[in-house]
Amino acid sequence: MCKGILLVALAAFACGCSPGPGPHAPEKKAELKKAIDFFHVDASTAGTLHGRIVFHGVKPAPKKIAMDTEAACVKAHDGKPVYEESVVVGKKGGLANAFVYIQKGLEGKTFEPVPQPVMLDQHGCMFVPRAIGMQSGQTLDVKNSDTVSHNIHPMPKNGREWNEQQSPQSPDLHRKFVRPEVMIPVKCDVHSWMRAYIGVVEHPYFAVTGEDGSFEMKNVPPGDYTVAVWHEKLGDQTQQVHLANSANQSVDFTYQ
Repeated sequence: MCKGILLVALAAFACGCSPGPGPHAPEKKAELKKAIDFFHVDASTAGTLHGRIVFHGVKPAPKKIAMDTEAACVKAHDGKPVYEESVVVGKKGGLANAFVYIQKGLEGKTFEPVPQPVMLDQHGCMFVPRAIGMQSGQTLDVKNSDTVSHNIHPMPKNGREWNEQQSPQSPDLHRKFVRPEVMIPVKCDVHSWMRAYIGVVEHPYFAVTGEDGSFEMKNVPPGDYTVAVWHEKLGDQTQQVHLANSANQSVDFTYQ
């Protein structure tokens, strides 16, 4: 009898003294995943921006690259001379390796990440291609196709600088740039003549001109834009462009 009374009393005491959900009790917070409202282009009204970047005037004299200190680099070109590619002018004045992109007019729009990677190769002791464009968060694959080691060294101002050695036949490197920047210079710390440039923007509307200087950006929503072009030696230019519904708008730039 007394034993039963004692157990009841202890249980009552325990219940009365147990800590409640006071201000110092730990709280479990549910993880809230905020859905991103991606902008989707209306294909029925989207248009195209296209044009050419041309160079007028006397073409700069080609400058020969001295690869004599690296026999494997010389062999990769069959002993033929190699010239640096800071200014490449093709037929009818077409300017290659110019980066063209929409600079203003897409504010407030968030575009889906791009699953396909962009490739930067090291071939013939040169970066190929010289200039590339990619969307922020997109994967950059870096490949070494040479028989010598390289050291890829991107130098962003709006992100972390890094450099990494890459031996022949080694696996590709996979990196991302999460912040936009036009342009990120890239060098090889082993071969001083190797240069490349990476344009990172927050949307898919960019292009790099080929040897004829042409470019094209498809599926662009109608609107008023600032279209910009960047060139490593000749500088920047911009134009104001109005793209009507389903229009095929030409935008040309000239460097002198």
